[in-house]
Amino acid sequence: MEDLTTGSISRHLVKTGGFMLVTMVFQTLYFFVDLYFVGRLGKEAIVGVGIAGNLTFIVLAVTQMLAVGTTTLISHASGRKDLPRAQMVLNQSVMLAGIIGVVFLVIITALRSAYVSALSADLASAQAANDYLYWYAPAMALQFPMVVMGAALRGTGNFKPGMIAQTATVILNVLLAPTLMFGWISTRPMGVAGAGLASLIAIVVGTIWLGLFFAPATAKLRFHAHFKPDTRLWGDMLKIGLPAGVEFALIAVYLFIVYTVSRPFGAAAQAGFGIGQRIIQGGFMPIVALGFAVAPVAGQNFGARKAHRVRETFRHASIMAAAAMALFTIACHVAEEAMIGFFSSDPAVISSGAEYLRIASWSLVASGIVFVNGSMFQAMGNTIPPLIASFMRTLVVIIPLLLLSRLPGFELRWIWYLFVAATMLQLTVNLTLLRREFRTRLQFERAPAA
Repeated sequence: MEDLTTGSISRHLVKTGGFMLVTMVFQTLYFFVDLYFVGRLGKEAIVGVGIAGNLTFIVLAVTQMLAVGTTTLISHASGRKDLPRAQMVLNQSVMLAGIIGVVFLVIITALRSAYVSALSADLASAQAANDYLYWYAPAMALQFPMVVMGAALRGTGNFKPGMIAQTATVILNVLLAPTLMFGWISTRPMGVAGAGLASLIAIVVGTIWLGLFFAPATAKLRFHAHFKPDTRLWGDMLKIGLPAGVEFALIAVYLFIVYTVSRPFGAAAQAGFGIGQRIIQGGFMPIVALGFAVAPVAGQNFGARKAHRVRETFRHASIMAAAAMALFTIACHVAEEAMIGFFSSDPAVISSGAEYLRIASWSLVASGIVFVNGSMFQAMGNTIPPLIASFMRTLVVIIPLLLLSRLPGFELRWIWYLFVAATMLQLTVNLTLLRREFRTRLQFERAPAA
């Protein structure tokens, strides 16, 4: 375990975030490589993979729920130097993740066809989504235990094993996806189904690899020989993680409505949005890495009752996030058409995607600070306030969207403007709630006697 309660906070954020950033860079590379090759199959393939990929946000919602609870409880235990408690949290979280993964796979398998038919603009897009999900659904189910194991290591301040395992899986995925899609070796091209199978193989390898880090007798955290459910501990984890998971579920609801509303605009409009969303998601990866670093750094200092270091963690991380997202915003206004055009040569797709990037990018700086803000609440074990702000943002987008979409002159750009305004509101609410949280939860330090 690494002690994050002493030393330079900026150095801790850069070091721990750097490990995660390496993983995120490779993850972003996979997003773009996968999207590039899928784009060679046509706009229907892009739409199909995009629709299937929306389920990833449901996976993110549940894995975030488990990961946040695991990281927070283990980081608090590490700050108190309570190894038995950290050990117990690891084993219980992996058990719970395995159970949820099985349930998820059963539900997705049963509802797959109905889901893709409801969102696809045409039959070709629906078939592509079905083919992709056939292999990608079990891959998503395996992510539950894999993510939890990485979260347990992050809680102890050890980011390196998770970085190695996840980076290796991304590289493997990048190599396998085009090979299977176009039949470079077998001469039997699988199309979009090959991309799904590549993800499944890579995640199986990554899950086994990451599990091996808990096997040596010298490991600080190890799996118990016998698992016995501890529902009380499950409740503690879910109490902390559930609100954070619901935030990602709200994103899934937003995407579901966007794809539903955009159906009348055709596959080109849906493909442009899908590519633009992937680009935004890829460019946001440094902030995700920073957020993963903020939670254990602030969490260990919260457990060690060092209020001033908790506040400093937020200040340093917010500056880093704002600077990174400001650069990304400039890129989205200077080279938006070039970025979309790299993945599709269809003029209608390029026009739709470029418009999305130009408008949505105005929310990037605010989104970066919001993400850091959420990590601070996770570190202190109270994830309800950021959930309130996320719920408000979702209502500000969805309710007007459902009303405006009925108007004769409705345009997709109205959705992106609504999203930007709602993100600014979310930032204001989040900062207000975090200031209140600092005032009420960081009172354990007292001035020294004269």
